[in-house]
Amino acid sequence: MARPLRRVLSVASECAPLLKTGGLADVVGALPAALEPLGWRSRILMPAYPGLLHRAGRSRRVWRDDDLFGGPAAVRHAKHAGLDLLLLDAPHLFDRPGGPYAVEGRDHPDNHVRFAALSWVGARLAIEGTVDRWRPDVVHAHDWQAGLVPSYLKYAGSAVPSVLTIHNIAFQGIFGADQLDPLRLPSWDFHSDALEYHGLVSALKAGLVHAARVTTVSPSYAEELGTPQFGFGLEGVVAARRARGEMSGILNGIDTAVWDPAADPHVAPFSAGDPRGKALARRALLEEFGLDEPSGPLAVVITRLTHQKGIDLLLEALPGFIGAGGAVVVLGSGDPGYEHGLAQLAAAHPRAAGVRIGYDEALSHRMYAGGDLVLVPSRFEPCGLTQLYGLRYGAVPVVAATGGLRDTVVDATPERLADGTATGFSFGEDGAIDAAGLRAALDRARELHADREAWSRLRERAMRAPFGWAASAARYAGLFEELAR
Repeated sequence: MARPLRRVLSVASECAPLLKTGGLADVVGALPAALEPLGWRSRILMPAYPGLLHRAGRSRRVWRDDDLFGGPAAVRHAKHAGLDLLLLDAPHLFDRPGGPYAVEGRDHPDNHVRFAALSWVGARLAIEGTVDRWRPDVVHAHDWQAGLVPSYLKYAGSAVPSVLTIHNIAFQGIFGADQLDPLRLPSWDFHSDALEYHGLVSALKAGLVHAARVTTVSPSYAEELGTPQFGFGLEGVVAARRARGEMSGILNGIDTAVWDPAADPHVAPFSAGDPRGKALARRALLEEFGLDEPSGPLAVVITRLTHQKGIDLLLEALPGFIGAGGAVVVLGSGDPGYEHGLAQLAAAHPRAAGVRIGYDEALSHRMYAGGDLVLVPSRFEPCGLTQLYGLRYGAVPVVAATGGLRDTVVDATPERLADGTATGFSFGEDGAIDAAGLRAALDRARELHADREAWSRLRERAMRAPFGWAASAARYAGLFEELAR
């Protein structure tokens, strides 16, 4: 007789395909399907942002609270796109215009309250269960928005173990100590070994301290977080947990059913073994942006336009790349200065550079399919999914050698090209992630692209790289099993 499936409650601020602002949503949405064959069935708790209950379809109330940090709230159970969802319906916290975290570029001033409420409900569901008698064996909290879940479990004396996954340590959910009592946090734990962070409270630090185990999204990022350069003030806490064997780096995967060029409804089908549709996608992308056929490679950039993502490096390096025969298409939004700089680049090279400000999921699929290169010059990158989508679609990555980019892209050195292991181009192995290094990597990519046979071999190896969820899900399942025992 088969053993009953164990249960994991995943608590997160976003989940694809319901709502996505970045790679966190893709991970939260894809991991459950990979865990189920390994004996773990997931429910995902996330806020019911405007319109989400309607999109999710039929639902039923499974939990309620008459006063959740200032107003009534309920949790509604729904199933959507193969996901088992628990939607936190708290209009006083989540029914508002703008995105999940900000409106018109400004963070919601009560974000600490909104996501403390999400964490509180996650803990209560683990302790009390739902009206349909569902209780988790393990709680999996994601980033600072769910960082207080382990703390609330601890303060309640719960035996349900928790895992905190850090997707990006740069965002920590910091607020004043005057909020401890309103958010049901004990003042006696406001000290440097727990909630206190430079006189304030850090939701992420709380999770780092109180979770049974901590993971992050790539092995290299796990190492980097223990250093002042990448730890953003939490390197000491990270180093302590690593020293006790309580922190690990588990590389993200991608949903290979959603991201499959052979079955993608947005593009002409192609595969590593039959790449003919790739040429059709490339031609269609050039036409969509009104660009001429370049003599060199067509590069795509799909990213948030921020300093972390190295957009200033792109603005320095791309004019030379275009001048040498390349072309580029950009999709993203973010810093107004970078948006303006990219618009100027497109205006200066109207037949070789196209820019679309915003985000369009279908267009991103067409860009990966049509691009020869995908550019990811991030100054730090916990894992990165962009390069993984690029590999899958034969858009050969050009990346900075940091975090998960280092773990997933094998640089096309002469040795790696000769032994057949190269999958892309990287720069900054010496720690110097700058425009000169990006220019040199683009030059190498452009030169190899001119050798049609060598380029075809590299692209095929990239497309065959194994970056689904199977191996990573097995590590999560093993961790959950250890904690549940």
